[in-house]
Amino acid sequence: MENIRMILCGSVEGSRANPDEKVGVVSVVYVSNDADKIKSTLKALQEANPESFYMEYEVPVDTDLTTLAHYPSIEISKEDLV
Repeated sequence: MENIRMILCGSVEGSRANPDEKVGVVSVVYVSNDADKIKSTLKALQEANPESFYMEYEVPVDTDLTTLAHYPSIEISKEDLV
């Protein structure tokens, strides 16, 4: 089965609907099947944006990820948003 790698970014930002409120945002910021490109891009992103949380995932393509034991996600608690 073919796998693809991705980099997710978790950050706390002001809400678009209510700028006084903070929200947790999780974004897929880079996708590749090249492990070396993922590693170098992850390092560059972490160095350029130390206030954000980046993580790497490898997942199978053409798969309903919700059927796996664990799939790409970032937990953001209410305490993270203050």
